[in-house]
Amino acid sequence: MGSPALDPFDLRLVDALQRDGRLTNNELAERVNLSASQCSRRRTRLEQAGVIRGYRADLDPAALGLSVAVFVQVTLATHSPHNARRFLDLVASVEAIQEAYAMTGEADYLVKMVLPDLAALSRILAETILPHESVAHVRSSIVLQDLKPVARLPLPGRD
Repeated sequence: MGSPALDPFDLRLVDALQRDGRLTNNELAERVNLSASQCSRRRTRLEQAGVIRGYRADLDPAALGLSVAVFVQVTLATHSPHNARRFLDLVASVEAIQEAYAMTGEADYLVKMVLPDLAALSRILAETILPHESVAHVRSSIVLQDLKPVARLPLPGRD
């Protein structure tokens, strides 16, 4: 089953929601230039189709005491489906890991973590990631400045 074709109203609707997911149905209808009932039906259809995956609050890590962001390149010890599964289980079990990607190039995975301080980073690397049987090598890069946080998806016909 493929993604539904999105018409210009759908694109305006998802654009408005990714800018502000708290819009009421009436506010959304006004921005998209449709009736509230049409907006509601379209939103429901886009949610059911998986175009809209969910809604959440955008939290400030620093306000929550999470002042260190780090990207960690991970190389696996062996390349097998079993070892990849073990690594994915590790990723799922570490709350500090916010994002993880399978990559081409020198590293097998790129992992983004958010932590309170460098001591926490040192602990998680030394006690959790490095000793894990699936991992051969890690290389970390600490974020100095977040230049473009929480980017919106580039939608066709939108700026």
